[in-house]
Amino acid sequence: MTEHIKTERKDGIFTLTFARPDKKNALTNAMYGVLADALIAAETDPAARVIVLRGEGDMFTSGNDVGEFAAIAAGAVQGERHVSRFIRALAQSTRPLVAAVQGRAVGVGTTMLLHCDFVVLAENALLSTPFVNLALVPEAASTLLMPLRIGHARAYEMFTLGDAMDANTAKDLGIANRVVPLDRLHTEAAGVAARLAKLPAGSLAATKRLMRDAAVLTAQIGAESQCFAERLKTAEAREAFTAFAERRPPDFMKVA
Repeated sequence: MTEHIKTERKDGIFTLTFARPDKKNALTNAMYGVLADALIAAETDPAARVIVLRGEGDMFTSGNDVGEFAAIAAGAVQGERHVSRFIRALAQSTRPLVAAVQGRAVGVGTTMLLHCDFVVLAENALLSTPFVNLALVPEAASTLLMPLRIGHARAYEMFTLGDAMDANTAKDLGIANRVVPLDRLHTEAAGVAARLAKLPAGSLAATKRLMRDAAVLTAQIGAESQCFAERLKTAEAREAFTAFAERRPPDFMKVA
């Protein structure tokens, strides 16, 4: 368990909060483990009719903890990695998933939104997927879902150049449902979740199952995860993480 994931159940709504604001809600292995366990348990919990994902502080999440990535690249981390469990649990969830996003949503902070059924963005939200900047590859079946959502050209640009997308653009392209002022974000998301919680759960699950093929998504996640793990062991990745730690731009031109 970790204190960096807060959980709350109320009126059929199960809220999962990234609670590491001092570290920009960067997600650690322990946090992924709690999130995965919570999503899996919700599948058989009648009190969890809707799941809300949100972050404390001024940012949704800065994505994976880069320090842990660096440790993996250096061979200093042992044991089970829970990020794949979390991503698979998102893809296989039959519950409506609602996301409330403020500030930056980096990497998995953006790709997880592709698995959410209703996404509310604050006006200051910025979505980015700078995987290639870290010499890695996209995950969470985003190599399938993002091109389907916004087209190949835009998806390729997001993945490779890593530039941030603002809230209104994300809404216009179909990544989000609504954009609201920051002070209304959580009220808006809670209102949507409350409406969904009152609808017939069986019908919601059947509709979601018809709209999303969990087996296809899981297969894509597996392919991405294998490539991701291989990339973590490369000289390019070591250069990316060394540069991050040294607060300098990486120089991939010198990597053989």
